[in-house]
Amino acid sequence: MIRAKFNVVPPAAAAELTVHVYAFILIPFADQAPAVKPLKLPCYCGSIRQASRVVTQMYDKALKPSGVKITQFGILRLLKYFPGLTTGEMAEALVMDSTTLTRTLKIIQDSKWIESTPGEDRRERHWSLTDEGRARLQEAEPLWKNAQKEFTAMMNDVDLDGLTRTVFQLVQKSTEAAVP
Repeated sequence: MIRAKFNVVPPAAAAELTVHVYAFILIPFADQAPAVKPLKLPCYCGSIRQASRVVTQMYDKALKPSGVKITQFGILRLLKYFPGLTTGEMAEALVMDSTTLTRTLKIIQDSKWIESTPGEDRRERHWSLTDEGRARLQEAEPLWKNAQKEFTAMMNDVDLDGLTRTVFQLVQKSTEAAVP
């Protein structure tokens, strides 16, 4: 049974709320036992986020010897192939909100893997890899390739090229729909 503690609700009302919370959580999963882990989620967004967390954990574990997280790896590779991108250009390419990207860029910059130069606008920054960043990326790339192979082997019965196309279509349609 799932229990919820309500500090601001009188005990009599808390019992009633607990029943509602319990029913709300389990009704969509009526075909699954509550102890099943992980749960098959009925929400598209929740399912995609659930899969993303699993894959992220797998890649982070594989990259750990290099000290690079998969979110950092993607940015380092982007800057390897497209040096001088602005924060806005990277956010658009990676479909990330600028706050999240800025936070990640700061962590990478504090690690001395990237550096920025001012742009025409005083708020604009152009980013590039440092020598340390190139060395770190070179160390991480074989680990990433191994993670790719491990993921491919684990998902041997899934059309990964088709999955990649489908995910990219989702990203394209979502970003096109967001344009006013």
